[in-house]
Amino acid sequence: MTVDARVAVVIPTWNGRDDLPACLESLRGQSVPVEIVVVENGSTDGSVEMLRESYPEVTLLVQPVNLGFAGGVNVGLRYALHRGHDFVALLNNDAIANPRWVEHLVDEMTRDERVGMVASKFVTIDGSRLDSTGECYSIWGLPFPRGRGEEDLDAYDALTELFGASGGSTLYRADMLRDVGLFDEDFFAYFEDVDLSWRARLRGWRVVLAPAAVASHRIGATSGRIPGFTTYQTLKNLFWVVAKNVPRRYLATVVPRLALAYTLTFWRAVVHGNGVVAVKGVVVAVAKMPKKLGQRRAIQRGRRMDDETLRSLLTWDLPPGSTNLRRLRTLVRRF
Repeated sequence: MTVDARVAVVIPTWNGRDDLPACLESLRGQSVPVEIVVVENGSTDGSVEMLRESYPEVTLLVQPVNLGFAGGVNVGLRYALHRGHDFVALLNNDAIANPRWVEHLVDEMTRDERVGMVASKFVTIDGSRLDSTGECYSIWGLPFPRGRGEEDLDAYDALTELFGASGGSTLYRADMLRDVGLFDEDFFAYFEDVDLSWRARLRGWRVVLAPAAVASHRIGATSGRIPGFTTYQTLKNLFWVVAKNVPRRYLATVVPRLALAYTLTFWRAVVHGNGVVAVKGVVVAVAKMPKKLGQRRAIQRGRRMDDETLRSLLTWDLPPGSTNLRRLRTLVRRF
């Protein structure tokens, strides 16, 4: 690790009192010095009191309301940029980092000044399966974590060039954030990291994996506490990623496929009793689409990556977990 590099680790949390201690202890034990920044997102479970009493060295940024993942993280990122940190890592409050997690991330970042993000190897909390080794983007307009659920933890160690990185366990270069901007707070949660990855890639920044940087994650520990949360955020955010970032050349490929996947997701939500939540997600997505198209103009004007280079970063198939869409595609092909 570069000796003079200044690193902050930002942890957004909402009612995460039970998960935070293990996360913070793992950061206390890092092999290199870091500033730990916890963004307290309007919790009501005693998290603030616990942090002040047991972790006085932690920089605590208390917010009066829940700003979501994107808004909460941005509070921490702005603080870290203002403090002059060279790199900022994000870590979910329900994650535990290995002792050399930060060291390995920074080592990978400093190999090439064009690297703007370094993803870590995210594994399940029991260490038995992969959670993510980076984010992929399918031509169906569906992002997905590479390797999720696979038992071979070393399967992707040699495939270090990525489309994008997960906001749950990634190191960001401060100069990259100043260049492309922070997370889009309209997303609140879900796909805000994919949106940022798109913007960074279009500006010519590289995204890579540091296979030796390992953290474990309790999947869905926060979002699972809110009924309908995933459905609402998914239907609200999916088309925004396309509207802002997908270049014109690929719109005819992505939009019809996403429209089909989106329709199936909507009706599945209705069948499972989440119809009101699903309709709300669609309404908000449509209402803010003019704003997203305005942001698109600025993003596309500032592109530095050509279409052919981008093509090699996209996944030209359905995500591995899209079982229903695969069945439908097979049925269509038969007829």
